[in-house]
Amino acid sequence: MAKACYAVSVHEPFAFYFSSYESYTMRTPSGIECKYFYGDYFRGRSVEECRLLKASGETWTPDLCKTCPVPGITRANACEFLRLHGTVTRPLNAAFRRRVQVTAFCEKTNLDVKEPHIGCGECHPLPPIFESH
Repeated sequence: MAKACYAVSVHEPFAFYFSSYESYTMRTPSGIECKYFYGDYFRGRSVEECRLLKASGETWTPDLCKTCPVPGITRANACEFLRLHGTVTRPLNAAFRRRVQVTAFCEKTNLDVKEPHIGCGECHPLPPIFESH
């Protein structure tokens, strides 16, 4: 059964609005939740797409979800300023199979992020308790 994409505000209980695709996650064909995956199965439709790759002009196939690093990145780093860009490549170490390669950019510091799982290091500094004295 298809899930409705409506959200209710706690402060305005009678105000319904259509939520954007970034505010909910869907389960990918590989069984992992990803905010960039979209599947429309309403009334017999069978539309599936990766909106991260679609924004980059790349062709998506369901087998890419098995090895995609994006769900792990979004679970590890919830920074609101982190922007991901995905491309499909065929690396040598993957025996020329297609893989998703992700680059990240921080909009707050205007820097390329070397490790998207961790972030840029400027937006969310460690609390003082974790700093070494």
